[in-house]
Amino acid sequence: MLTSSNFESLLKKHGYHTAGSHSVVKTCLWLNKSLRGEGKCYKFQFYGIASHRCVQMTPTMQCNQKCLHCWRPTEIDVPETGWDSPELIVEESLKAQQKLISGYGGADIIDKTLWEEAKNPRHVAISLAGEPTIYPYLDQLIDTFHSKNMTTFVVTNGTYPAMVEQIKPTQLYLSLNAPDEDTYRQTCNPQEEGLWEHICESLDILQEKQTRTVLRITLTEGLNITNPEGYAALIDRASPDYIEIKAYMHLGFSQKRLERSAMPTHQRIREFSEKIMQYTDYKQADESPISRIVLLSKNGYVKKIV
Repeated sequence: MLTSSNFESLLKKHGYHTAGSHSVVKTCLWLNKSLRGEGKCYKFQFYGIASHRCVQMTPTMQCNQKCLHCWRPTEIDVPETGWDSPELIVEESLKAQQKLISGYGGADIIDKTLWEEAKNPRHVAISLAGEPTIYPYLDQLIDTFHSKNMTTFVVTNGTYPAMVEQIKPTQLYLSLNAPDEDTYRQTCNPQEEGLWEHICESLDILQEKQTRTVLRITLTEGLNITNPEGYAALIDRASPDYIEIKAYMHLGFSQKRLERSAMPTHQRIREFSEKIMQYTDYKQADESPISRIVLLSKNGYVKKIV
């Protein structure tokens, strides 16, 4: 049985490593593949982010949504603690990453050159789990990572618009998983009232952001692959630099909530992307069939970060 009392042991069992009292780090599947020469994440293909030099972390596992497609154990509450300083989180996150990377050194199938490079990470994806904008010092955390010459990707659900307005990551993602409030409630299971209005406010803020912006639409069969015109209206409201339209993946604890058939094929993602493009000025810029994701931009091109 999943309970708050065994939350920490549950995290360890699934490969999460603590960084301070409430932050966690976990190596990505694509970091493993990259070190073995088995491919790289779509973030490398789209934006130039080196998979083996990327830290995947979150400053909090807390979230105000319990999305059906989420890979974390949303069925149990995250224990609350006091907030660590941004400096401590950065220090402990990099230490945790070093420990995780060191474990690959003895494997013969590892590319030793890439392994040495991995010891000096250059990117951080603040997107592992939870809602990072709940952490009240997220802007300072981002600045601290930047001071170490690292790029930052932040993924938010948009329910804390004040923090969305405040932060300045290298690239800011907003998860838009519904074209309307009813679909949002069914798909994302909000735990507070008024969150859809907050998301809409964040969409307006996105249009004014000076940093690179992305709307990420995760599609799940039987839930939110509907109303492309509704998605298009919200896209136009935010006017992001890029749109990532991707398939829900049948992983983690989502397997207890959804059937494998809820995972769309890449062809399904392509077809729905084409429907959205009919109602916007966006064009396809790239795609990654293995990750079941289509990338859109206004001019059909994508500018690499590095």
